[in-house]
Amino acid sequence: MRTEKYQEFFTKEFLMGPNSIRLLDELLEKAPKALTGRVLDLGCGRGLTSLFLAKETAAEQVFATDLWISATTNARSFEAWGEEKKIIPIHADAMELPYAEAYFDAIVSIDAYHYFGCADNVFAEKILSLLKKGGYALLAVPGLKQEFGEKVPALMNEWAGEDAKTFHSCEWWEEHIKQGAEDKVEVTVMESERYDVIWNDWYRSGHEYALQDKVFMDKGVADMMNFVLMVVKKL
Repeated sequence: MRTEKYQEFFTKEFLMGPNSIRLLDELLEKAPKALTGRVLDLGCGRGLTSLFLAKETAAEQVFATDLWISATTNARSFEAWGEEKKIIPIHADAMELPYAEAYFDAIVSIDAYHYFGCADNVFAEKILSLLKKGGYALLAVPGLKQEFGEKVPALMNEWAGEDAKTFHSCEWWEEHIKQGAEDKVEVTVMESERYDVIWNDWYRSGHEYALQDKVFMDKGVADMMNFVLMVVKKL
């Protein structure tokens, strides 16, 4: 698998959660022709997904955009990796993106979209306009096997706190992405088939948060969750 070429980055210095490269690679397998031209990597973290997009896809230019990691920090990594001409680091809020309409051939967001995309009509109002007609958005988020209903389980609340409200089922996400854009998008949603390996990479990184996550996953959180993969085509 091409992800194995990036083993040196599966460490606490680069991973900020479950392995984003494996999630991205699985999404690309579901939509192999989706990545061309100018690509927005939204919520790129420390830039691993941007590196993968630059080296493993037909993307001509990658705009590595993040709120938590500075553009300077990521720029230094891209230079060290020899990809500074292809990957452009941007520091921006996902709700205030500095891009023109129909600027991107594709938009990618791996393990980040749920932090800002759960409000009503967010995709239709904030994301869709940035895509060219015929372009794709590829999204991967931590999700649920089924909705909790009115009450979030105590164990989930103890582990995730307020973030628990951002976890939803495949069915929920499919309807949510379509809000305000029903006749403008074609949406395909599925569960990841690599849940365990993606989490195990995170545990092995040695990050203190990873060790905490494993405690709760072993207590039963893992039985409630999955990763939700979304392929959205702009019609």
